[in-house]
Amino acid sequence: MHKVIYDTDPGVDDAMALLFLHRHADIDLIGITTVFGNASIETTTRNALFLKREWNIPAPVAKGASVTIDPSRKEGAWPTFVHGDDGLGNIDVPEVVDVPLDPRPAYKFIIDTVRANPGEVTLVAVGRMTNLALALKEDPDIAGLVKQVVIMGGNFYVPGNVTPVAEANIHGDPEAADIVLTAPWQVVVIGLDVTAITTMSRGYLGEMAARGDKAVQLLDKLSQFYIDFYKHAVEDGMMVHDSCACVYVVAPELFTTISGAMRVVCGGIADGQTIVKQDGRRFPPGDWDDLPSQIACTGIQSQEVIDLIRDTLLNA
Repeated sequence: MHKVIYDTDPGVDDAMALLFLHRHADIDLIGITTVFGNASIETTTRNALFLKREWNIPAPVAKGASVTIDPSRKEGAWPTFVHGDDGLGNIDVPEVVDVPLDPRPAYKFIIDTVRANPGEVTLVAVGRMTNLALALKEDPDIAGLVKQVVIMGGNFYVPGNVTPVAEANIHGDPEAADIVLTAPWQVVVIGLDVTAITTMSRGYLGEMAARGDKAVQLLDKLSQFYIDFYKHAVEDGMMVHDSCACVYVVAPELFTTISGAMRVVCGGIADGQTIVKQDGRRFPPGDWDDLPSQIACTGIQSQEVIDLIRDTLLNA
């Protein structure tokens, strides 16, 4: 059984991943922490509470960071053209969801939960890495107590999706991502190298909704706006970025990986670029020395991943 804290900025693909974590038989979802990104922190937290209520998820929700770890960074407009004005595909989520929040900020929730379950907690982070970086800054020793960190973010051998070299989650808070990738814990990076080639069609999701319960039908409804956004890149379907990271937790054999030290470019025209110094490659002494070797996913069995998502979501 994998104990998971899900760090998220719901977000349409975040919603699918949340339902996967809730329903997979080998996952014990012990917490949901929110972060700004796909929308403001108020909206992403409201969306997490809405999905918790609609899907009867017992895990507590803790509200997280609202700004980057470097306060001098300026936030741009929220990507409403991707996830809708309400962050969940314009399905008219209520302005107020009467579900209580955990009283702790997300970074403190992460610290307390990891310390209460040493060596057992997997952090699945599918938004900006700000909460994880704040937790490390507050309590660096938790790095040795976390089982593993699985993130959706980055890109190594394919183009970015917000700049030619950067993926959105990393680009949204590069300094936080660099802290997370260079910390002495095991990080697995599920980036655009694999998520951009793992797509679910509108028809496939519709068939799931026809077979599934109200939870899957709600997921189908809130995904339609997102699928329409992807028409420039996917034929009547969507990339399932965040769910890929969740699938790795239970089925790492469906992924091909490399390992090496990783850094994030902070500033300049390559702001947010993720770079791996693959193990076995030798370079002169420099900023790559004495960093932990992390795991980057470079290949994926896409259809098997999509089918596992389907089978899990239909497991009501």
